[in-house]
Amino acid sequence: MEAATVVQILVVDDHPLFRDALRGAVAAVLDGAEVAEADGLEAACRVLERQRGTDLVLLDLSMPGVSGFEGLVTLRSRFPRVPVIVISGLDDPRVVQEAIRLGAAGFVPKSFDRPLLAGALQAVLNGEVYVPTASAAPAGGRTSREEGLAARLAELTPQQLRVLQMIRQGLLNKQIAHELRIGETTVKAHVSEVLRKLKVVSRTQAVIETARLDLSALLARDGKQPDRG
Repeated sequence: MEAATVVQILVVDDHPLFRDALRGAVAAVLDGAEVAEADGLEAACRVLERQRGTDLVLLDLSMPGVSGFEGLVTLRSRFPRVPVIVISGLDDPRVVQEAIRLGAAGFVPKSFDRPLLAGALQAVLNGEVYVPTASAAPAGGRTSREEGLAARLAELTPQQLRVLQMIRQGLLNKQIAHELRIGETTVKAHVSEVLRKLKVVSRTQAVIETARLDLSALLARDGKQPDRG
């Protein structure tokens, strides 16, 4: 009689307590699973290089040093055969859809219960894509939240829009300064203003809030205006 195949799971999160909680939850719903841990993107890549048999990654979307969906995109490009379930406290339907569009095999909110986690794990291990029912997108038309975001974006100067676009590309302040040929201190000031005007507290939230917007179109619209930045 053949031994049962052991499922190998990698949990990627910068918070030790949440890693422990998620590890325990996985062990409770997936009997016999081997769970490895990584506290960041680079550590996750090292584990995946070392453990080529990893069956599934559970990835925190927001970690220090990782902008927006950068972690997901990196793992999908470097390890395309390993499915990734995004675990995030930001369960806005637009965030869920963007994660799936960028190659996530599933999305689980950090407020998950064990039945939901069990369903997500089984679905993805069976080759399916898992999205919680509560995270389904609204049925069309612009929401009041989207209208509010559009109004806040209208407050950005053309230079601030360029900075926001580069933030979404995952560029660091030093790289943005080089691209725009301005000082790094000026970039920091622009970033602060972008976050303030968008009413978010981090670069990651700015990326997520604007994930489905075409900033290139906005920049083209403002292209003939004087640079107020």
